[in-house]
This record gives sequence, structure tokens and C-alpha cells, in this order.
Amino acid sequence: MPHPVVHFEIGCKDSKKTQEFYKTLFDWKITEAGPAAMIDAGGGPTGHISALGHEPHHYTIFYVEVDDVQAYLDRAQKLGAKTLVPPVPIPTGTFAWLQDPEGNTIGLWKPATK
Repeated sequence: MPHPVVHFEIGCKDSKKTQEFYKTLFDWKITEAGPAAMIDAGGGPTGHISALGHEPHHYTIFYVEVDDVQAYLDRAQKLGAKTLVPPVPIPTGTFAWLQDPEGNTIGLWKPATK
């Protein structure tokens, strides 16, 4: 698969309550990691729970790994998508959010080079 799904995110208002729900429901291992709580779902992509403190509070999103976040945003726009969050560099890489022509939010991810 050339562009795998590599991460997922669950947005919420109450991180502790949301963590407890998923721990209890699926027996996921969840650990605090700064402003997010990292999810080890026992296989597949990693994830995290985030309480942003602003809208959107309730969302789920998956991230697709690409080699150039801006190039894929540009390509998506030519196909009818909208950029919701332009490229944001963080210590572990760069992410962005786009909205596909049907209104679904998708994350793009490029890991930091080592």
C-alpha cells in the first residue's frame, strides 16, 4: 500500500471520561502524553484522544502518510477538496486536514526525517 493509514484521533471535551470509555469498552492501553492521551489498540495504527479546548470538540479522523503534505493538499484541491488545516509542523512530523468533496475530514501526515 503506497499511502497507508498510520494514525487516528478521537476528539472530545472531557479527555479523562473519553479515555475511561475506550479503556473499558475495548481494553485499549491509554497513556497520558502531554496534551493528548496515546492509544495502543493492540495492533494496527496508533491513535490518540485529544481535548482541543475549542471546536471541533467531537470528531474522529484518520491520517494517511504522504511524502509531501502541501503537494497532496494541492492535489486534493484540484480534485474538489478543501484545506481545513494547512500544514502544521510538530516535533514528530507535519500534519494537515482536508475535507473531501463529500464533506469527510481526512488527515495527512509526513513523519519527521531522522
